[in-house]
Amino acid sequence: MKHSTVIPLIPLPTSRGDIGAPLSGARFKRRFHVMAKPTGSACNLDCTYCFYLHKEQLLEQRRGRFMNEATLETFIRQYIEAQDGDSIVFSWQGGEPTLMGLDFFRKVVELQQKYKSATQRIENNLQTNGTALDDEWCTFLKQHDWLVGLSVDGPRELHDVYRVSRSGKPTFDNVMRGVECIHRHGVQFNALTVVNRINARRPIDVYRFLTRELGATYLQFNPCVEPTSFRQTAPQFWDEAAIPVTGTDRAKPGAEGSVVTDWSVDPDDWGYFLSRTFDEWYREDLGRVLVNLFETAVAQTMGLPSQLCITAPFCGKGLAMEHDGRVYSCDHYVYPEYELSDIFTHPLNEIAFSERQKAFGFAKKETLPKYCRECSHLNLCWGECPKNRIVRAPDGEAGLNYLCPGIRRFHAHAGPRIRQIARSIQPAPRPPSVPSNLP
Repeated sequence: MKHSTVIPLIPLPTSRGDIGAPLSGARFKRRFHVMAKPTGSACNLDCTYCFYLHKEQLLEQRRGRFMNEATLETFIRQYIEAQDGDSIVFSWQGGEPTLMGLDFFRKVVELQQKYKSATQRIENNLQTNGTALDDEWCTFLKQHDWLVGLSVDGPRELHDVYRVSRSGKPTFDNVMRGVECIHRHGVQFNALTVVNRINARRPIDVYRFLTRELGATYLQFNPCVEPTSFRQTAPQFWDEAAIPVTGTDRAKPGAEGSVVTDWSVDPDDWGYFLSRTFDEWYREDLGRVLVNLFETAVAQTMGLPSQLCITAPFCGKGLAMEHDGRVYSCDHYVYPEYELSDIFTHPLNEIAFSERQKAFGFAKKETLPKYCRECSHLNLCWGECPKNRIVRAPDGEAGLNYLCPGIRRFHAHAGPRIRQIARSIQPAPRPPSVPSNLP
């Protein structure tokens, strides 16, 4: 989910919150972000590639048990108390958060006003599949200036491949009804697209649909990478003996004994998707449309901090909180092995800056294989998300990112133009801001 105060890329926005800084040092103290999941893993859809639906069994969640008012109030109070900036960003995700109903979010607004100071500004964003959005929802979202992150994977034939209902039916029409309501009420929104094995091969169709038909001006492209064991095995707890070398058949989807699920994006297709999309964006929409990965590449080329956790040298500043108040190191690390505590045992501020979470954040840089440390694109990538480091480097060292071939291809292709953009922009002074961590 994008922070709601982003401005167009020309002029380039300054960093929105020290997302690449470690969880230590006075300057960065008390700067962290929490993705709250009031419904847990519950969802009205059954997307094939969803990495969260299985949490119901993994975390022994009881079906139908959502966040109660006591947990909600404790979270809001602690989160506001823990922040030292003027702007405080709340992110509501899932599962599907709209299953909570509007009364829950009316209570959210009420409690935020109760606990914020006179000088603090509250911002909210809601990540949703869009199928429940109607006039009542959009009236509320517009009234309180909430930002909507809309999950959509491209035109109908691409969206409906994996994004299906509980009964296996396509969802595209329901999502588009939600989009119509968003536009009718003037609700601000971003498009979040999971780039998978299928839509990665049609980058221009996806990009033009999102920008021309959907009317989105901020795009998040999230690569779908899931090890075959993701339902049972936490990241970094893989069987090391089974880790394949990058570029081999087992390091690609669809092969016998592949390390990833069939719906995961092929690394080479990821590079193709980003390169073709970048060319279209540069030629047609530079300064009008923001793309998360392109925006941060320009910022990092200018020497500014990464605007995304995945391309920063450190992580750990974006925690996830389940419906019952249990807190985990990251949205993609919601496994028993990465449970930090709960907000009733320890306050959020202590959890976020615990030694265990600091070690989690520093490990991203400290565990890079030699192949990464010697790469010319290191300062733009930093090994990407650690949860994707499921293959071996060409020299056999474990810990290489599965997407590495595609990431290298993209930066080699787009690098000259990214540097050209960077040279044309004079960065403004960096104002204090709140971090925005994007899953």
